[in-house]
Amino acid sequence: MAAMRSRMRKELEMLENDPPHGVCAWTIDEKLDDLQAQIQGPEGTPYENGVFLLEIKIPERYPFEPPKVHFLTPIFHPNIDNGGRICLDTLKMQPKGSWMPSVNLSTLLTTIRLLMAEPNPDDGLMPEITDLFKQNHALFVTKAKEMTAQHATIKFKAELALKPKVLNEDESSSEDEESKESCSSSSDDDEEDNEDDEEDNEDNEEENNEEEEEEKPMYKKQRLE
Repeated sequence: MAAMRSRMRKELEMLENDPPHGVCAWTIDEKLDDLQAQIQGPEGTPYENGVFLLEIKIPERYPFEPPKVHFLTPIFHPNIDNGGRICLDTLKMQPKGSWMPSVNLSTLLTTIRLLMAEPNPDDGLMPEITDLFKQNHALFVTKAKEMTAQHATIKFKAELALKPKVLNEDESSSEDEESKESCSSSSDDDEEDNEDDEEDNEDNEEENNEEEEEEKPMYKKQRLE
């Protein structure tokens, strides 16, 4: 368990700082053994423009045992069944599969994305879809596109995290008005302060004049004496 947690922290950090193209993953409720991932449909395939959600369960013996991965988003694919299970050697233990402890989540998700782009009809999990892929590829592409447009419509999480906030016209104009009101209020306050300063100066001048007038008679009186 300790080895799994240590390995997962490093892999999640790698996924966050340097994610593979078209792939992202995150923990559920900060549990290192319970994750979800998104895969963008590969360019030039029937899954293009779609975003597919996957669930990843990490076993206690990871990385010596492969994670359990399945699609939550429905997909029309020869190697992925209606329950989202994936027929992929990398997800199977040896000797039947090709899983190795050196494989990480980034590599695994990239491999699944590659399988989406290049189905393996020789190891099909869905017989009808596999036959359609082999015998009537144009119809397969049409059906795959239709299912993608119907189900794979969520936003790619990595893009949302990087997208800056864009103000609409109402918000922008509201902020401009608030800024103008603030400037206007500040200007009014400055004018009031200036008027108060002028009044204080006038009062001081009057007091000084009165003192001078009082002092002058006394000076004359002293001279006369």
